[in-house]
Amino acid sequence: MQKDTAIFDLIQKEKERQMHGLELIASENFVSDQVMQAQGSIMTNKYAEGLPGKRYYGGCEIVDQSEQLAIDRAKELFGAAWANVQPHSGAQANAAVMLGVLNPGDKILGFDLSHGGHLTHGSPVNYSGKLYQPSFYGVEEETGLIDWEKIAETAEREKPKLIICGASAYSRDWNYKALREAADQVGALLMADISHPAGLIAKGMLNNPFDHCHIVTTTTHKTLRGPRGGMIMMPKDFENPYGFKTPKGELKMMSAVLDGAVFPGSQGGPLEHVIAAKAVAFFEALTPEYKTYIEQVQKNAQVMAKAFVEKGYKIISGGTDNHLMLIDLRSKGITGKVAENTLVKADITINKNMVPFDDKSPFVTSGMRVGTAALTTRGLKEADMERIVGLIDEVLTNVDNEAKISAVKQEINTWMEQYPLFS
Repeated sequence: MQKDTAIFDLIQKEKERQMHGLELIASENFVSDQVMQAQGSIMTNKYAEGLPGKRYYGGCEIVDQSEQLAIDRAKELFGAAWANVQPHSGAQANAAVMLGVLNPGDKILGFDLSHGGHLTHGSPVNYSGKLYQPSFYGVEEETGLIDWEKIAETAEREKPKLIICGASAYSRDWNYKALREAADQVGALLMADISHPAGLIAKGMLNNPFDHCHIVTTTTHKTLRGPRGGMIMMPKDFENPYGFKTPKGELKMMSAVLDGAVFPGSQGGPLEHVIAAKAVAFFEALTPEYKTYIEQVQKNAQVMAKAFVEKGYKIISGGTDNHLMLIDLRSKGITGKVAENTLVKADITINKNMVPFDDKSPFVTSGMRVGTAALTTRGLKEADMERIVGLIDEVLTNVDNEAKISAVKQEINTWMEQYPLFS
């Protein structure tokens, strides 16, 4: 068979880009060799609609074992009673939950996208804002923090059927207990989307949503350092509160509702090669080495946040409890778009990001989001975070100085030769 040189040339170029630069995008990480091997394996050839032991295709004896291993490891990692590892992404995990527990037009209460939430938490440009009636909570302008009492007041006023917590750009911990009290007050279900801090939660470094939330969703990349994908979990199974019944007229358990919402509700055949890679990532996350890693992620983030503040940058909420921080660049007189486009010239990858009460469009933004998960995988420590902030500041204070930007790029490329990726 003739080799597709065009695509493999591009893959090699992407490999070199990852190896030579600094990856600070908070939602990205570097997987292990064995995660890549599993994802690129012959498991990709197998169609397996249904669940382990309940498939619509023959020949699923092996993938049944593989998928069940991923389920069992996920449950052990998070202390969950039930898990579905089939969602192709975090967005599809959230979509399946909403499909399972809501009817079109039902009310939901989510974290405002412009304050650090996610598209799937009710944004009007997303299915979650088109199919359901969204209302939102956000952070306080002065502190950058969530006011938990205000969420309860909003819930009381709006009477949502589902309250969603979790964020893509909020650097502080969550008060799941207060949110559950607010949900119980109005008879709502509480769903935590822990896609970003999942690794820290799994190792007990942040508040545990499984103590209070009905349903928990996550991605399997980001801090979990697995393949790109999603997952739904529950701390315990329960009869669904909205009267969905089996053909025999019995109330369905929520596990059955959510399994059905994934398949056939929102997806077809699961990606068994990705599920195998998820199993590997969960195996790795259960090791002592991963605990050391994720603790370093948090340490690095706190040092990085302190270094940014010392150089006059404004971090929303003043610091971080997890792996990321959202930085308001207006005091520096530059936009998120300029920051992203300029830093990439120096092989520093970040993403522009809306900040709370932003006065610029989502295509420009007033902020940037940075995280330490990928840098830590690479082996960088606290002192390296201070050096990185210094390099970022040098670039952002010289956005029109191509010579200085080029010099920073050269320094980074030489530096990263000491931290090889991939064996």
